[in-house]
Amino acid sequence: MVNGKQIRVYLVDGTPGGLLTAEIMNWTGHVVAAPRSDIADLLSRDEVRRTGVYILLGDDPASQSASGKAIYIGEGDDIAVRLRQHARGEDAGGKDFWDRVVVLTSKDANLTKAHARYLEARLIGAAAGARRAILLNGTAPQPIHLPEADISDMEYYLSQVQIVLPVLGITELRPTRPLIAPVIESTEGRVLAERTSPTFRFEVPRYGISARAQEVDGEFTVLEGSIARAAWVGTHRHPGYQQLHESLLSDGTLQQDNDELARFTKDVVFSSPSAAAAVVSGRAANGRTSWLDTITGVNFGEWQNRGIGE
Repeated sequence: MVNGKQIRVYLVDGTPGGLLTAEIMNWTGHVVAAPRSDIADLLSRDEVRRTGVYILLGDDPASQSASGKAIYIGEGDDIAVRLRQHARGEDAGGKDFWDRVVVLTSKDANLTKAHARYLEARLIGAAAGARRAILLNGTAPQPIHLPEADISDMEYYLSQVQIVLPVLGITELRPTRPLIAPVIESTEGRVLAERTSPTFRFEVPRYGISARAQEVDGEFTVLEGSIARAAWVGTHRHPGYQQLHESLLSDGTLQQDNDELARFTKDVVFSSPSAAAAVVSGRAANGRTSWLDTITGVNFGEWQNRGIGE
């Protein structure tokens, strides 16, 4: 049967860009998020006076990432104390880059300092592994030792956090490619959908271009090792795609093999298959027709439309 989740999101001031809370049914965790401009309202809430973990999100101050995003993760016995420090800015020992904060606590107040330190280390590891934003933590601590039962509880807590955050538009900790693709089944046992697509290829043999990609949980991801053009050759103006191509080259995501070709050094999530095709080919391209299923030869657009009938 479908393993669905019910997430309750409450807009505290009634606006989508303001302070909000989020919970999953039958989960003791609690999430509260707010823009920096609402920090005073956030600090007045009971949940931020608990033990837990906080995530600061904002623009990359050094423009070192293709996404242009940065993230900092911390923990505290009283999160409000830490957030007040960070809100003061760098001149006062805080941080300037962030414009949004997420606080992770527990509704039953059973998170201990040890639990928070474990969660902090695991979330830092997740952010580093996702490589979607520059991680501004100076160190990457190892998860501290916990009893086996507590580790199980914290790993379940993390799995729920990984569900809630993308729903709130926070993808900086989201893995680019799961190790195992989950399968969704109907009550009759018939497979309805796989959250990871077939592998698609985009090849231009004449120029040595050969890239592979998948749609992973709704995101179009070009896979590590794919070969792309090393320079933008498009004659029409597409400043967004051209800038993205140059950014991936400058931060090492695309590493030049020679004057003509560059190799993806990691999986990269793109906003669309066309953005991915443009970076791979060095010019504007229709991603829905350029990417072909490696087995069936069906293009990405046809794969997306499978099963909808006439």
